[in-house]
Amino acid sequence: MKTKIPYWRLSGFYFFYFATLGGFLPYWSLYLKECQFSAAEIGELTAFMVGTKIIAPNLWGWIADQTGKSLRVIRIASFLAMLLFAGFIYQQSFLWFAFVTVSFSFFWNAALPQFEAATLHHLKDERHRYSYIRLWGSIGFIATVLGVGYLLDLYSIKLLPYLIVALLASIWLISLLTPEVSTAKASQAALRIWQIVKQPEIIAFLLVYMLLQAAHGPYYVFFSIYLKQLGYTSSMIGMFWSLGAGAEIIVFVLMRPLLKFVSLRRLLLVSALLSVLRWLMIAWYADNIYMLLGAQVLHAATFGTAHVAAIHLVQSYFGQHHQGKGQALYSSFSFGIGGMLGGLYSGYAWDALGGQWVYSFAAILSALAYIIAVIWVGKGKAFSH
Repeated sequence: MKTKIPYWRLSGFYFFYFATLGGFLPYWSLYLKECQFSAAEIGELTAFMVGTKIIAPNLWGWIADQTGKSLRVIRIASFLAMLLFAGFIYQQSFLWFAFVTVSFSFFWNAALPQFEAATLHHLKDERHRYSYIRLWGSIGFIATVLGVGYLLDLYSIKLLPYLIVALLASIWLISLLTPEVSTAKASQAALRIWQIVKQPEIIAFLLVYMLLQAAHGPYYVFFSIYLKQLGYTSSMIGMFWSLGAGAEIIVFVLMRPLLKFVSLRRLLLVSALLSVLRWLMIAWYADNIYMLLGAQVLHAATFGTAHVAAIHLVQSYFGQHHQGKGQALYSSFSFGIGGMLGGLYSGYAWDALGGQWVYSFAAILSALAYIIAVIWVGKGKAFSH
């Protein structure tokens, strides 16, 4: 008997998760700057946050695969993330912020990879519907980016941590409404995961996504600060972030018919090439509003198509028994190691070299990712039609 997919509850989780990210990502660096932290300290705090993705998703992925209870892991992690984030309201020293950042993000970074795995388990043979569910995350992101930007223009940026705590509470509440999915517990088959990971194509795949995310480092950490320096308001900054997420939505809507004609390998290669173009546009033409609009539209490729390709690849290679660990491994290498390196190099180089050269270096990283992908990635069955 065919089980009904809980479309709206799965979509609801993505909506609230990325709504929280929409309140956090564009404005947190501005909040840290308001708290008198230097560019290097902002880069370090960001690196601490994404650095926990190296360990946390793998630990939680192992627990989820051992128990077969992904949603239970997500509920616990979401609740503790909400509780710990409230610590930012308590005081504003660097050491305290570093402690709260690591503690909060250890649980925050557990939820999404496991929910990706749970969603794919729910979809079973209908995985082509993934992009229609995931697009609600982009809608949530846009709604919050615009709403928070408007509020911060009206009131003080000191309001931000309170707004994010409320958004984190919404993730926990929607996770309580989302049904658990029955999955096979890990058995002796778990030993075979290293036979998957040691394949040259998988190693190259992880390296490519690590480089692509490292290239996104100055975007996630300093894009809002960069635009502030160029004279854009908080509302306009929110609009630019929203445009990137809006371009993602178009990609997610078109992905199902697109995959009938374009291989995942080609999507990845085009995404990497367009990443080079995007970072160069932001580096040298961000003061031109039309060029900046064009660069933000390219987020559809630099993140949207690249991410969909990755999700499909992970599912194909890691199978049902290793789905949680596979998604966690992808998250650890790309958003974890890549994100941490991106936060560190952009933080240390920002004051010394300036935004133009930092974003130019991001373009070089994307070019390197493209070369590796051309040579090694996507020549197996997982990337073919």
